[in-house]
Amino acid sequence: MNPMTNNVIRLAGLMMAFGAATVACDAQASDPFSFQLGVASQYMGKGLGKSNEEPSVSGSVEVTHSGFYASLFGATAELSQGSDAEILTTVGYRTTVAGTGLDFAVINRDLPGTRRGVDANYTEYQADLSRKIGPVSTRFRVNYTADGFAATQEAWWIELQGGVALDANTRATAAIADRTADGGTEYTAWNVGVKRKLPHDLSLDLRWYDTDGHRFGESYEGRLVAALTLSL
Repeated sequence: MNPMTNNVIRLAGLMMAFGAATVACDAQASDPFSFQLGVASQYMGKGLGKSNEEPSVSGSVEVTHSGFYASLFGATAELSQGSDAEILTTVGYRTTVAGTGLDFAVINRDLPGTRRGVDANYTEYQADLSRKIGPVSTRFRVNYTADGFAATQEAWWIELQGGVALDANTRATAAIADRTADGGTEYTAWNVGVKRKLPHDLSLDLRWYDTDGHRFGESYEGRLVAALTLSL
């Protein structure tokens, strides 16, 4: 069995297990839950290509209650340190104050398959502020870790995103972000693209990603990525 198939089976098992627990909670407390499956021409993370130019499959499940939420996300990846997947376990709280959306989260990020001796599990703290200004929806994100992947220590990701509806089913968005890191690469990343809702709970996102860090390697170069997502 090839590595890609192993990754798909591993992620599917995680999603099914977490999904079963989510359904059980939902049955007991009538809390909403959501589930997504996706396939993309590449897996992207913090503006970088993380699947060695290969397609990636992903899945996520989330349960919410009174503003609090817990989620599990997994995607196949292919990183230089041997990682063949990325798994994010998140707990957080969402609310709205005076028309501004607030989202605070703690994220455990794990990269299975990473070669021995490389730190591949770390915690991130993230805050999102979102607000609609006329026809434009905005989001400001701050993501911080005290001890990141491999040799990276303290790191920050600060991002500003804006979006506007083109019609009832189509939305255009653009984002720019700055990455600073102690012991890791520092760069500015941006993306621009269009996402369209399709029949049968499907959506298609077509997006251009790029950074100013081409000198760091191929994963920092510009690329066009298509992603198809099923939401349940």
